[in-house]
Formats: sequence, structure tokens, C-alpha cells
Amino acid sequence: MHPQLIQLEQTFDKSILSRIHDPLLERHEIELWIKRDDLLHPVISGNKWRKLKYILDHALSSGAHTIISMGGAYSNHLHALAYAGRELGLKTTGLVRGEQPDALNPTLADLQNWGMELKFVSRSDYRALRHHKGWRDLPGIEPQQYWLPEGGAQALALKGVAELVQEISIPYDVLCVPCGTGTTLAGIVEAVPESASVIGFAALKNANFLTGDVESLLSRPYTNWQINLDYHFGGFAQVNAELMNFIAAFELKAPIPLEPVYTGKMLYGLYDLIAKGYFKPGQRIIAVHTGGLQGKRGFCQ
Repeated sequence: MHPQLIQLEQTFDKSILSRIHDPLLERHEIELWIKRDDLLHPVISGNKWRKLKYILDHALSSGAHTIISMGGAYSNHLHALAYAGRELGLKTTGLVRGEQPDALNPTLADLQNWGMELKFVSRSDYRALRHHKGWRDLPGIEPQQYWLPEGGAQALALKGVAELVQEISIPYDVLCVPCGTGTTLAGIVEAVPESASVIGFAALKNANFLTGDVESLLSRPYTNWQINLDYHFGGFAQVNAELMNFIAAFELKAPIPLEPVYTGKMLYGLYDLIAKGYFKPGQRIIAVHTGGLQGKRGFCQ
């Protein structure tokens, strides 16, 4: 791995496993653990770092001086990329969905403060950008520029996500993860033991297309995974009082901060399935906290 990346990763903390104790879990004889990837780093946390790690290594090794990527106005991916770019001496450009606001929100302000060039694109142009998958595929890309698709959805991302799975030192029956682009889910599916099943919880509405996107990233067909589409709460970054109350109650019981875009929705869905008897008594479930706590700034508590 590139020496600059090794130096950066040495500043990270460990991602631990935390067991959750709750009367609901005890009644249904379910053992729930949280893989605390939110603890890795204050900014480049969770699956953002897992996906970026080997992509950044490839970019640095390829002699790139600029990484161009895309995301929404509260994008965890762009947030992590901008910070990592600053730390590694890489220029970054963020193609942001939607019109430029009169005032930058806290996420966009961070991106700008960390040196990322912001370019706002229409929603139709943004959708068109999703068709460019390879690191040299962006039309008009210049030498020493590196194109990174939305959410880091590139095959190299799976290698970093696999390390998350390899760190889990206890046996388990089910591994759960929030789902945005499906890249983290694909990396987990590739890495889990054959005896384990994997559930992705879609954070967006009408996400049936994610199954095909995940399959396109996998090296071969797998049958031990699924994507649950029932807990999006109206769409990406959409919330309601029920979800926010669940998050507040969970944080009172367990000293683990949540955000409502990804991990909060996954845990709500997981608890709901447990309450409905979806899982077999005696099963051990591990849920991945994918970090991105900065996104919580977009919601009133």
C-alpha cells in the first residue's frame, strides 16, 4: 500500500464489537452485536474509509493528482473524500446534485474548507454521470485525473470492505448492513463465511435496481444475501418522528450514536423484524455501523 495511506491509517482507532442488551432481544432469544466502524476516525469513518482505502491507493500509485467524484449535498462519501484528499495531498472535485444553494450547509462548507472544488449539476446530468463506471470513463477526463463513481462504487472498494468482515472474531448467523449504492453489501457478501446470511437494508425508495447493481460487482453468483426494501421511510434522507424517536430511545439504552440516513434505518428495520419473529431463536446477528455521523447535522433533534 502507498506509504501516505499507511501513515494516514496509523492514526485510526479500532472498530470494535459491542453487544446490545435489550428486553426485546432477550424475549426473542436473539444476540445482537454492533460492528463499530463509526469509531475508525472522526471524519473518514465506517464504510466510507473501507471503500476509499484501495481506491486511493490505486489513484496514488497511478500518479493521479485529482480525484473527481459525485454525491448529494449531505454526501458522506464526498465528505470523507475531501478530507482524505487534503490529508494525502490530492486535489478533489465534487459534482454535487442540484442547484447551488445561497448558503452552504455544514457538509458542503466542510468540503470547501478542505479544498474540494464544488460543481453543482442538474439532476438529469447527475443521473447521466451514474453511467460512467471506470476510473477513466468520465467524458473529458484529463491525464492525472481519476474518476470515482457515486459512493465509491468500484470493484476496488470491495477489497477494503472485506477487511471489515475479516476483523469479526466471533461466529455469527446473520450480518446486516445499510444499503445506498450496494457497494458495501457486495464487499460483505464476497467475504462472509458460507454459513452466514447477509441482509442489506435499503436507505432509499424504489431500490429494486440495487439487486442488479450488487450482482454486477460480485465475482460470482451468491445465494446467501438479500436486500430489504421496507424501511426507507419515504425515500433517501427522509425521516419521520417514529424513526427519530427510535434512534433517541436506542441511544439512551446503548452509548452508540446513530444517524437517520443509514444506520438508524437499518437498526429500526432489524428491531422490527426481530419483534415479528423473523429470526430464529438463538441466532447471533452482527449489524454494521457504517459511520457517517456528520450527516446527522441535517436533521433537527
